Amino acid sequence: MEEETKIYQKDGVEAYVKHQVEHENEPFAPGAAFPFVKAVEAVNEQLRNLFPDSDELFDIVLVTNNHAQVGVRLINSINHYGIAAARIFSPNTGITVSQRQLRVAFDGDAVLFSDESEQIVKKHGLDKFFEHEQTNENKPLAMGPLKGFLESLGKLQKKFYIKGQRLTCPIRTYLVTARSAASSGARALKTLRSWGLETDEALFLAGAPKGPLLQKIRPHIFFDDQMFHVEGAKEMGTIAAHVPYGVSQKHREMEERKERVME
Repeated sequence: MEEETKIYQKDGVEAYVKHQVEHENEPFAPGAAFPFVKAVEAVNEQLRNLFPDSDELFDIVLVTNNHAQVGVRLINSINHYGIAAARIFSPNTGITVSQRQLRVAFDGDAVLFSDESEQIVKKHGLDKFFEHEQTNENKPLAMGPLKGFLESLGKLQKKFYIKGQRLTCPIRTYLVTARSAASSGARALKTLRSWGLETDEALFLAGAPKGPLLQKIRPHIFFDDQMFHVEGAKEMGTIAAHVPYGVSQKHREMEERKERVME
């Protein structure tokens, strides 16, 4: 809905609603999240074929604050494509992603895990962080906000594994973290193992930018709590979602307040 949003911003809500009503029989153009939803639907299709009586499928929910007059066009668009479409900000450059395999990438700390380790970094620096992680290597991290989502993906993956389709599973998950494999990666992997979870790939970047690697992985969506990594992913063509959780958000808000004061 980029073009429609421009009308709203330029001419106001009445012109926006009028435009939507006049074009209500025309489906919206696919947005940035469209490939993600297509891949989810492809997974559902395969699950239905393998497990006809199963009710464990992805539910796709459209949430919008649009005017009721726009509802007709939204419904028509849903019927046109057969799926619900939602608007998110498009990356600066586009990359082609799979429509038959759903790929989801997660950051670790403050996304899959709690922010306890990031608190050490913020308070005491990287050396203390490495020392803390090695000391607590066998102590699982507390769960983060998206642990449940990875868990749900894992349950669906196991359905395909039971049918001998591990290598052709239409769901693939990635851990993409700034942690170092040598100094702090073991605790992340052991935490996932303690939960009975795994990711198909675990990538430890030791502080390197995530955007170039995500460009190679081509996930449908990448979750991270750091806007630096979200912006970096977006610049390289990956649809990224900012997770507003953890100590990093407080530091970000403080920096923003300082900038406003200086202005």
